[in-house]
Formats: sequence, C-alpha cells, structure tokens
Amino acid sequence: MLYGRSLSRDDIAALSGSLQAFGGVRLFTLGDGVERGVRMLEFRTGSGLRFTLAVDRALDIAEVERRGRPLGWHSPTGFRHPAYFDYEGEDGLGPLRSFSGFLVTCGLDHILGSGEVSARSYNYPRRTVVRHGLHGRVSNIPARLTGYGERWEGDRCILWAEGIVVQATNFGENLHLYRRIEADLGGNEIRLSDRVVNEGFLTTPHMFFYHVNIGAPLLEEGARYVAPIREVVWAGHAGARYRAQGVGYRTAPPPMRDFAEQVWEHDMAADGQGRVPVALLNDRLGLGLEVVTRKDQLPCSYQWQNFQAGSYALGIEPSTHHVLGDKAARERGEMIWLGARESRSYEIRFQVLDGEEALSQAAARIRAIVPQPDDDYPEPSGRFAPLDGPGRRSPLPEEVTS
Repeated sequence: MLYGRSLSRDDIAALSGSLQAFGGVRLFTLGDGVERGVRMLEFRTGSGLRFTLAVDRALDIAEVERRGRPLGWHSPTGFRHPAYFDYEGEDGLGPLRSFSGFLVTCGLDHILGSGEVSARSYNYPRRTVVRHGLHGRVSNIPARLTGYGERWEGDRCILWAEGIVVQATNFGENLHLYRRIEADLGGNEIRLSDRVVNEGFLTTPHMFFYHVNIGAPLLEEGARYVAPIREVVWAGHAGARYRAQGVGYRTAPPPMRDFAEQVWEHDMAADGQGRVPVALLNDRLGLGLEVVTRKDQLPCSYQWQNFQAGSYALGIEPSTHHVLGDKAARERGEMIWLGARESRSYEIRFQVLDGEEALSQAAARIRAIVPQPDDDYPEPSGRFAPLDGPGRRSPLPEEVTS
C-alpha cells in the first residue's frame, strides 16, 4: 500500500525511473562539528515514516519522524563521532557527553551505573578488575556496514541494512553484535533484530538493553504511558522523594525546571505469543509509538523520565537484567555468561500509531494482557523475581575459566 493505493512492483516502476522517488535507503555522512564523519543511513518508507541509522554509533537509530513530526529525542550533545568520545572520563559518566537519539543500545558486557567488577574470567594476572562506565561501551563503536538497500519479495519491497559491531580487547571480551534493521515500503513499522556472539574463547559476561528515547512533540503534557504492568518493582526516587515532584509514572507533565530524573523498574506481563508491548500515546496529536519485545529475551523493563527543560525525554527500556546492576547480577547468579561461540538473540519492533482509532486499539490490546496500576504512585514492591535461563549463573572463581 503506497499513497492510499495498492501498487505492484511494475506499477511503481511505471510511475518513476527510480524507486528513490518514493522511498528507499541511502548513505550519507555528517560534515560539521562533533558529528563530522559520522555515516548515516536514511530510510524513507513512502508512508511519511523517515528514520536514520548512525552507522558509526553501533547502527543505532538516530532520528525517527512521521510526516515531519519527530518521535525521537535529541540531547544537547548531538550525534558525536566516536573519535571525540571518552568512555573512561568523568568517573564513568563520560557517556553522557555522547548520549542522544531515538535508540541507544546498552551493553554488551555491562549496563546501568559505572563500577568495577572482577576480571578473573579473563585469566590475565595483570588485570584483576574491569572498570565500566555508564551503560557500557557498545553504543559508541562504529559498525562495519555489510549491506543495505531495497529487496523485492514479489510485490513487497523491504528496506534493509546490516552491520557488525565489534567490542573487543586483548585479555578481555571479544563480543560481536550482528544487527539487521528492516522496514516495508509503504509501512509504519521498524523491525530490528540483534545477535550477540562471543567470538573469543574466554568465558565472558553479557548484559544488554535497548534505551528507547521519545521526545517532543510526541512527548508532551498529557501523553500517556501504557504498559502491561503486573507490579511496580522499584523506583530510584522511592521514599520521601516519591511524590515530591508531583509526577507519577502514567502521564507526562510539560518540561519542568530543576527536574530530577525518575526511573522505575516494572514487572511486565506478556501476551499469548510471549510479546511485551509498551506504548506512549498522544491523544491531542492522534499519534503514538508502540515498542514490542519478547519476555523470554528481555525479561526486565525500566521506565526513564527526564522531564527537565532542555532535555525533555521519556525512555522505554527493555533489559536482560534487573536495575540492581552488574555486581548484583553476579551475586544473585543471574549474570549471562557466554562461552566460546555462544550467542543471545534479541528482537524489537517499533510501530507508529496514527489516528484516534489506532491509539484506542493499542491501549485496549495492552490492557487486555493485564491492567496497569491506576495509581500514579504505586508503592514499589521490592520483589526482584529470580532470572533464569541458559548461561545465567554465579561467577565462582573455579568455574569461570577460559
């Protein structure tokens, strides 16, 4: 379907000398300031959906817009080239000087706050600890672009790109992220699939989450966060500060001065196919975004609210691990340890919701899985459900060997 008509491949070819007149994928390079040299892939689906991939920043999704209306978030940092990035700086907060865009991938061996963990698994006497910065290294590593373009399957045209992001060091991790992004000509959906592989021979920890950042105008006063929340598990501002800013988890305020970020972890329910949909709905604009992941791949979910004027954003963040962090994952026996050639796969889908009916249907579909709490300030339970599955265990020194 393109411009309200069902068109075959031959119909589209007859209308113009090039598919690029209607949509497609093209490569360009940013040329100024701290963004200079960053390769970008632009996708246009012909439906009014346009998005870009920052090739030199892990093939993350930089911009998303629907009919000229932005859906993603831009921070003051811009899409900084990795050459100007200092991961080790500012006591592990260096990544904040490069944090921007619709999707920031976090991992591959560490997520959440900065800190030190044992390096015993790497079997190198000169290295006893690994020092991690905020959310890990992967989002500021350039991808090796292995292909992009348009592929026809009968009368269906699929826009696609693929690349490999290598996070590696000597006497440490050798993790490869194999990433593929797709969208259909005439469609309103972005599909992303990832596979993280330990291409080395040392047993290596693995943590991963998608930091999906939504900004104005989709995010504005009254926008609704809709999710199949069984239980609110944790809030970083719980206790005396929980209600202090007058902002709960369900409804966005306007940008506020002196706002301190709020972070929750929710226990989400899945539908009958194991999918977890989370949406931000803007009734005034008749516009929304639905983010869909799989519970068996990303069992945990965070909500980030950064309503500070000038950095106004809301984050939907499905994760492999609880918000407790790296050390707690090891202590609880929940860290994912990848042996040689072992891998984990992840899928995430972004669906643009256009019109009152689409918003209503999405809200009803999510509510049918499980109704979310009606209270804007549900009391966090503190119950972090045990995480199990292949590769999750405690890093006892005698068992974490090469």
